Amino acid sequence: MGSSPKIAIRTLETVPPVMVQIQKLLREVKDAISLAQGVVYWRPPKQALDKVKAFVFEPQISRYGADEGIVDLREALIRKLHKENKLYKSSVMVTAGANQGFVNLVLALCDAGDSVVMFAPYYFSFYMAFQMTGVTKILVGPGDPMTFYPDADWLEQTLKETKPPPKVVTVVNPGNPSGAYVPEPILKRLSDICSDYGSWLVVDNTYEYFMYDGLKHSCVEGNHVVNLFSFSKAYGMMGWRVGYIAYPSEVEGFGAQLLKIQDTIPICPPIISQHLALFCLEMGPEWVTDQVKDLVKNRALLIEALSPLGKDAVKGGQGAIYLWAKLPNQYQNDFDIVYWLARRHKVVIVPGSASGCPGYLRISFGGLPKAETAVAAERLRKGLEELLAEGMVQ
Repeated sequence: MGSSPKIAIRTLETVPPVMVQIQKLLREVKDAISLAQGVVYWRPPKQALDKVKAFVFEPQISRYGADEGIVDLREALIRKLHKENKLYKSSVMVTAGANQGFVNLVLALCDAGDSVVMFAPYYFSFYMAFQMTGVTKILVGPGDPMTFYPDADWLEQTLKETKPPPKVVTVVNPGNPSGAYVPEPILKRLSDICSDYGSWLVVDNTYEYFMYDGLKHSCVEGNHVVNLFSFSKAYGMMGWRVGYIAYPSEVEGFGAQLLKIQDTIPICPPIISQHLALFCLEMGPEWVTDQVKDLVKNRALLIEALSPLGKDAVKGGQGAIYLWAKLPNQYQNDFDIVYWLARRHKVVIVPGSASGCPGYLRISFGGLPKAETAVAAERLRKGLEELLAEGMVQ
């Protein structure tokens, strides 16, 4: 009798997706409010949606398109990169969201057994992408305990001592899950270190427009730097699945290798979604910043809700849509706290252990309008007050 077929070890050893667990929890708890998933509460601009309606019956919408994205969108993105991001030597590939773009890059840049670098707290989906492609040497670097800026001194020492040097260093700016950002001088230093030791720097700029309190987002460019971007959050296009890779034009063969991967996975991003993305770009970044500016009210509500943990326990919120909160030391099992808050207080958040930091919580302030955020904040505050006073009361 033959033996049973086996599932790939690299997949079995990939950590389960935390958001799948959170979605299941939301289905199980009646009337729960979510401060968990990284989404925004707005939809794409009405003008863009109205324009894209006219394309639904066009024959080309139902056909395959160019693997790297439709020409008009790519040309518009190149103009956007020049004007807004000061990236002048980058080519563009459109992808089915930034997560798919990151998987493309891992497949293009990493071999099984390579080492890579992330910084804690890291974005859980990127960690999974490394694991399931056979990259098992994931070196997790520290961030500053107060600011969560990546520790550039640690990176330089690590790249110097690791033989061969890690193939890829990745950061999210501003951060998911921390809500912190990487100031331009630190970003440039990370880039210089990677250049010195022959490592790729991959920067996820999904939340480029989500900056507060007068802070500014910046990008770096070089033949060792790849930038990722997304339409999901900025334009409320989460379900439309459009992101893009800005990769160095001068690196010979880079685009050709990305095309191999793109053609094998999605073939091309959804055509109708790409047209919507193009129409959204026509609205300009001002449309996005007009939506984002009101999120500071949500942020304030949730900072107040987290106040029972103590002033120094709550970090982040300078960028993106996240606050990062430390639980009291006796509550290192943050999954237990998340499930307890959901079932007893009907508010759902994300455990920090999914991002390599047990004993922390990620709270999203982007997914609900202010009135609903206020309700969720009140539930969260009451839950934390009860936790600190009486423990996880059943």
